Amino acid sequence: MQEDFAQQWKRVEDMLTERFGKKPNMEAILFLIGIQELNHIKKKFTKEQKQDLMHVATCTLLSQSGYFEVEGRDKDGWPHFKEVQPVPKMNMLEQERFLQEHIIAYFDDLEGR
Repeated sequence: MQEDFAQQWKRVEDMLTERFGKKPNMEAILFLIGIQELNHIKKKFTKEQKQDLMHVATCTLLSQSGYFEVEGRDKDGWPHFKEVQPVPKMNMLEQERFLQEHIIAYFDDLEGR
């Protein structure tokens, strides 16, 4: 199971590395997912918008497991979420693995569309 997860995660990293020319860290991956979900490309985002994009990505990822759901979009097209159930308490390593599992599922779903 551990090896399977490592292979799946490597596949996501390789796909993003091929597309963007360098291996992304977790923040970069969340930023990219946030942009994908916002569906509005612009050249520059403020620091606050970058944080908001990572928040959108995290909520989007965790909505796969029923922790959040989309409430709607504001006048600028930004999605807003509500918490459906609390995310379990985890240490940093567990949080990273939890997000990685959701990122793998997210990209698998995108490929399936």
